[in-house]
Amino acid sequence: MIRYADRLQKLPPYVFADLEQLQNELTQKGVDIISLGIGDPDLPTSRVIVESLKNSLAEPGSNNYSTSAGEEYFRRSVAGWYNKRFDVTLDPDSEVCALIGSKEGLADVGRAFLNPGDKALLPDPGYPVYGQGSTILSDAIPVTFNLRGEKLQPDLSDLPVDERTKLLFLNYPSNPTGAVAEEDTLKKAVDFCRKHNLVLCYDNAYSEISIGSYRSPSILQIDGAMECAVEFNSCSKMFNMTGYRAGFAVGHRKVIAGLKKVKSQIDSGIPRFVQRAATTALDNYFDHDLSTEREKNNEILKERFDILVQGLRGVGVDAEAPRATFYLWVNVRQDGAVFVKELLNVGVLATPGAAFGTNGNTYVRFSVTQSTNRIHEAVQRMGNLALTKTRSQEAT
Repeated sequence: MIRYADRLQKLPPYVFADLEQLQNELTQKGVDIISLGIGDPDLPTSRVIVESLKNSLAEPGSNNYSTSAGEEYFRRSVAGWYNKRFDVTLDPDSEVCALIGSKEGLADVGRAFLNPGDKALLPDPGYPVYGQGSTILSDAIPVTFNLRGEKLQPDLSDLPVDERTKLLFLNYPSNPTGAVAEEDTLKKAVDFCRKHNLVLCYDNAYSEISIGSYRSPSILQIDGAMECAVEFNSCSKMFNMTGYRAGFAVGHRKVIAGLKKVKSQIDSGIPRFVQRAATTALDNYFDHDLSTEREKNNEILKERFDILVQGLRGVGVDAEAPRATFYLWVNVRQDGAVFVKELLNVGVLATPGAAFGTNGNTYVRFSVTQSTNRIHEAVQRMGNLALTKTRSQEAT
């Protein structure tokens, strides 16, 4: 009899895979689904990046293996981008590692530093990969901490830490909440990890998705962070390149070395032609049209948030647009999973907050990765649903 490993049986269902399957099933039945669920940008990749990819395909050696740590030109480009964007100096050889998307690195860091029975501290609500892909699949124990107050910041002072605690995950701008980091939060997190000899795993994948004048910091800008922290970022969200799978980890040399060692046993790196395209993206971010495109894209996201927020308020759901990411995190004051099922009845797909932890049970996450026309349509459908429910309640 074939049996799964115990670690696999400990995993809860991965909600995004379930949502994809549900969406496909409904679509095959002819249902017009407006997906505000999975955070996959609908805006196009810049022509400059696409042309770079095409040209790179013709380069000699583009069809050969890369290295799991990434080509030197890509790592140097990442270091240069960090220097210009955050005023952080990195050694591209020892403090930068290429990733097949930042998700891969977030999972692999657990393999590098967690032994069976070790513990990782992770936010609730938070991205499921921290507790599942990184911790449980390393036979370790996820320990959650709450994000508190209107600004959803952690209080690390009362966290239980012992000799088996090895990692702390932190994510700002936050998926799923859209919350941004207070400077004091980052300072306290660095001090906490240095005090307890923890690796601070900082997920900064949404650093360039800012609404209005807000600009996200890097954890590596905090004094002492290079002594304990590794930051995960990628080209996915900032350049609308999710399918390219081009990410990077930067920071503490020992952590980067551990990631490289794990990766050397698992993968053969990002395709070279993708690294060329990603290098073009990073190198042109400040000097040509890409930063302007990013600003325009962020303006589009703001417009979409405004439409969705007004629509939700119109059906009695309190909502407020975030300062970053393309996620709207709303308390629906009921079971979020039930609310999502009701939305599906009118062809609108969202993500139940419980997918991100128990603190999300009454929440729903909307992703504004549809056109303004489709978001208008989604709002209209939600309004019709609310009207139908009101009439049904009055009838009874």
